[in-house]
Amino acid sequence: MFKLVNDRTQKGKELRKVAMETVADVMNTNDKVVMLEADLAGASASGIVQKAHPDRYIQVGIAEANMVGMAAGLSLEGFRPFIHTFAPFASRRVYDQMYLSGAYAFNTINVFGTDPGFTVAANGGTHTSFEDIALYRAIPNVVILDPADATQLAWAVREVAPLDGIHYLRFNRKDVRNLYEPGSTFQIGKAEILKEGKDALIISAGQLLNDALDAAEKLEAEGVSTEVIDLVSIKPLDAETVLKEVAGKKAVITVDNHNIIGGLGSAVSEVLAENGVSVPFKRVGVKDVFGQVGTAAYLQKEFGLTADDMAATIKGLLK
Repeated sequence: MFKLVNDRTQKGKELRKVAMETVADVMNTNDKVVMLEADLAGASASGIVQKAHPDRYIQVGIAEANMVGMAAGLSLEGFRPFIHTFAPFASRRVYDQMYLSGAYAFNTINVFGTDPGFTVAANGGTHTSFEDIALYRAIPNVVILDPADATQLAWAVREVAPLDGIHYLRFNRKDVRNLYEPGSTFQIGKAEILKEGKDALIISAGQLLNDALDAAEKLEAEGVSTEVIDLVSIKPLDAETVLKEVAGKKAVITVDNHNIIGGLGSAVSEVLAENGVSVPFKRVGVKDVFGQVGTAAYLQKEFGLTADDMAATIKGLLK
């Protein structure tokens, strides 16, 4: 069960600290959980885990593929490793190791891929990941979660810790606007309806959910009743809820901090196509381009991912 906060303008604790504090807390009761870091302790705040559990913290260095191999070996010995690096290195750089040593070998690895999409900001194109969801979606049985705020991220870490398999969690390292009240819980494979509406539907997850709600409020002020769905579990995807809520809508968009190819938008459009659903539909996302340098706010606007962009797309479909 979840509850939205009353004031969505307030920012919470940095997500990197939330992730690592939660891992450290899980370690207090589960002696099989270990943490591996790829020379980014300062960036990820994983020093929190190192300080709390130095015997189960491994600093691998700038050797991400080796880190995955080490995590797979630890899994074979009964451990439950969490690993961290930036999203492009947690996906592109380690892909073959994750596919073969991780998923194909039925190992358990929990992956933190931080600063996906435009949240990479000044680290620029080389560190930008607009394809991490697409890559992980192509690996059988992988779970992909895109938490929206501190509360949902803490839930996700605790949720995957006891589970077998590969779990990919993508999130901004910095502080983001609060969305959910502390104590809210969710379910892997289940979408959540954050706001009901009868005219239009916005399906999103992660960093852009607050913006999606902003867009819905703008549209409501113009007489367009707009629903918003949190698809935190991108894989497995809650096709049942998507199909139920799409029914009767005059416009549907997906909003994705990712390339429109292979991401949340593609996953939803596949569900609609395979079930013969005909509805005015548009994927709002990165239009098959590379990343660039800039502030997160500048890049969000540059890639057409603002609340205004969402509202304009809905209005265009309604015409």
